[in-house]
Amino acid sequence: MNNKSHRIFTGVLLIATPILFMTAFTMLQINFEYPDILRQPAMTVMQKFAAGGSGLIINWYLMVLSSILFIPIAVMLHSYLAREDAPYMNVATTFGVVAGIVQMLGFIRWPFLVPTLASTYLDPSTSEATRAAIEVTFTAFNQYAGVGVGEHLGYLFTALWSVLIGFAMMNSPHFSKWLGWTGIIFAAGILVGTLESAGVPFVGLVNAVAYIFWAVWMMVAGVYLLRSNG
Repeated sequence: MNNKSHRIFTGVLLIATPILFMTAFTMLQINFEYPDILRQPAMTVMQKFAAGGSGLIINWYLMVLSSILFIPIAVMLHSYLAREDAPYMNVATTFGVVAGIVQMLGFIRWPFLVPTLASTYLDPSTSEATRAAIEVTFTAFNQYAGVGVGEHLGYLFTALWSVLIGFAMMNSPHFSKWLGWTGIIFAAGILVGTLESAGVPFVGLVNAVAYIFWAVWMMVAGVYLLRSNG
């Protein structure tokens, strides 16, 4: 891949990936009451999941795909920001790759684990003891893979990547100082989400709003890169 093709592909990924994520997320809000549904009992979640059918499974897989695409974004963007005055870019790229991996691990339970749990749970022949075991299993995966890995670690590494990328953008010929600063500000809002498990009020709302602006920030960065001559 030559320099121009590499730059165009990176810019397109920066634009397309947030669009894919926000579209899939919005559809989950409409069709699955996400993320509020996660605060409901396991029985309610599985009933709602089963009602969504194959379309809901595809919707969740699109969320998985959007998190996987974040990995090549972090790797390919590295070459446009790595300079002598930005020696931290290797660390930043590592954080970006880890962010994509942990978010993927959080989302992937929905298209692969939950369908089996929901199908067995709602089967009339399933015993109450089995249903109770399924509820425990679902809740455990939800707390560990969802809240712990996907959300907490996802917020942490996404924010760390965005902060370092923001600093690197300030002196980059491909981007601008204001784009760097806004990325750092939105990253702070995402990082606030790590406090939700501690019961700090309003952090969920702050995190959600920050993610929306962060997605727009990534798309703007993609436009900058596509317009760059380097």
